[in-house]
Amino acid sequence: MLSTLTPGRAQERLALGFMVLLAVAVVIIRARFVTDQLPRIDAVIPAFSGAMFVTDLLTAFLLFAQFSILRSRALIAVSSGYLYTSFILVPWTLTFPGVFAPAGLLGAGVQTTAWLYLFWHAGLPVFVIVYALLKTERSTTRPWEGSVGAAILSSIVGVAALVLAATLLTTIGQDLLPRLIEAAHFSRTWTISAFSASLCGALACLLLWLRRTSVLDLWLMVVTFSFFIELVLASGTAGRFSVEWYATRLLGLLSANVVLVVLLYETTTLYAQLLRAVLAQRRERTARLMTGDAVSASIAHEVRQPLAAMTTNASAGLRWLVRETPNLPEARAALERIVDDGHRAGTVLEKIRTIFKKDAGARVSLDISELVQGTLGLARTELQACRILVDVSVDEGLPRVIGDHTQLQQVLLNLVTNAIDSMASTSDRDRVLRIACSRHQTGDVMISVEDSGVGIEPGHIDRIFDPLFTTKAGGMGMGLAICRSIVEAHQGHLWASPERSPGAAFRLVLPAEAL
Repeated sequence: MLSTLTPGRAQERLALGFMVLLAVAVVIIRARFVTDQLPRIDAVIPAFSGAMFVTDLLTAFLLFAQFSILRSRALIAVSSGYLYTSFILVPWTLTFPGVFAPAGLLGAGVQTTAWLYLFWHAGLPVFVIVYALLKTERSTTRPWEGSVGAAILSSIVGVAALVLAATLLTTIGQDLLPRLIEAAHFSRTWTISAFSASLCGALACLLLWLRRTSVLDLWLMVVTFSFFIELVLASGTAGRFSVEWYATRLLGLLSANVVLVVLLYETTTLYAQLLRAVLAQRRERTARLMTGDAVSASIAHEVRQPLAAMTTNASAGLRWLVRETPNLPEARAALERIVDDGHRAGTVLEKIRTIFKKDAGARVSLDISELVQGTLGLARTELQACRILVDVSVDEGLPRVIGDHTQLQQVLLNLVTNAIDSMASTSDRDRVLRIACSRHQTGDVMISVEDSGVGIEPGHIDRIFDPLFTTKAGGMGMGLAICRSIVEAHQGHLWASPERSPGAAFRLVLPAEAL
């Protein structure tokens, strides 16, 4: 937070540069415009005090909000200081001659507004001095233990009582105070009083510099220095509505906005960082859930194929055995296929971890033709049951590829199974599965799997590889996502070709083995 955030070198240079500009402005005004008078504009006072009141009140409550979180005694002191400056602006504006009444309201006299101005500009530096003195290691390790609401309410009541006392003293008890204005001009007493009050700002600025540990300390130092500069200008004798007088109003407005702007900027920045952290946490949680869903869906998807083959072969074996004359060789072949499918299911489970961890696995030199024929052997039963004609073409002289046999076989088997499912409901044309192995234009090996089924909708062509997206009623939405993950882990590419109609076409490119 602003009260605990350590300032950087750039912020320190910016604050010091701002203070230097204020000092230069004062020198120029005192040297060139010390006696110049400007037209009297009474509307400046309510506009200026209204802006100051809102700014200081917002700053006070932003600092109270930080106190409610950090429970720092120092923070409640500086919050009360900004509340004091906003409250005292009310009687100062009401008693200012010519704004609401020729002599001001609340029974104000000639000295009332001047004394309220001094109380105003000496008050905030005093609160800041208290803030700086409370900023010790003990105060940070021993936060406020009472009720936060009670502490804030007590501060508001205390500040209101203090402002009320200052108002009564400068109105009803104005005769008890020295005269600051004589013959419509500031007296020597005013100059001495203003300069004395400016020392409070200088002391606050010095303490903050010596004890600065946060961004808030740095910019409070700028504010108190601005109060010091403003009182130096106000200590002149040019009177109201002079260049000096208007300059002090402008400096006051600038100083009031410094901490508010920094508070709003830092608060917005911290909230933006918090939002990014929350969104990142949500994305991480969603990713974990998606990963869990993907792992479970992958297991179900990949194991379902060998389990279905085992069921089919078991049924076939039973049929061979229940004949009047059992065909033992066929039954034995069916049982051997069940054993093979069982081993394949176990191998698939072992490879799922490899798929999600992008592990290279066991890479060997593979012949594409043998890989395709082996895959078709695994899908033979389904192909025959759906009466699908298989057309395989392999170009001569194709290079071998390096890869994991089980994983690449799973890719081809997924593509073949999808083609079978797509053609299962086709009745108006021949059911043909075409697998072509050729050399890609890059010199790598390309495998094309084409079918004459229902095809892929144009709106789904870019989504079919997304995890958990499926167009099948009983699909898991992981088959093609896993296929692409495996192919990319082999430094290859897998995509769907939208130009084929009817049916669908998938292209798989794998790097050729280096000779």
